[in-house]
Amino acid sequence: MRTVLFICTGNTCRSPMAEGIARHLLESGAVEGVDSGLFVASAGVFASDGVPISPESADALVRRGIEADIRSTRLTPEMVHEADLVLGMTSSHVQAARMMAGEDCDTPIDRVDPDHDIEDPIGMGQDAYDRVARRLDEVLPERLRSLLAPSS
Repeated sequence: MRTVLFICTGNTCRSPMAEGIARHLLESGAVEGVDSGLFVASAGVFASDGVPISPESADALVRRGIEADIRSTRLTPEMVHEADLVLGMTSSHVQAARMMAGEDCDTPIDRVDPDHDIEDPIGMGQDAYDRVARRLDEVLPERLRSLLAPSS
């Protein structure tokens, strides 16, 4: 089974939202050309295992009809190597994953949004989390399609 892994810092805000939104998009068939059975996960560069996602992230997901029972996982080199695609929220997350995985890693590692970092909403109120979720809504369908759909 192919795997896409979203990463951020603590795996309680951005990457779990990306995980939930991507899974929802794939299950609903909203990403043309990408297998809906793709395994979607998230992890954090500095995460502690088992921490629930932030209430604001959960709220942003639940309002989209998306299950919000996601718990944090610390990113490991094995996770990067075993994934088919790793998408970080910022260029520093991408750099951290590349360094962690080492030069022999052939897993594609890139930003979720190829043009901009997705900034951390922590401590900035529900509006900031909603902005992150909206940006993920906007960028994920095409990003997943362009990186995962078979070439014609």
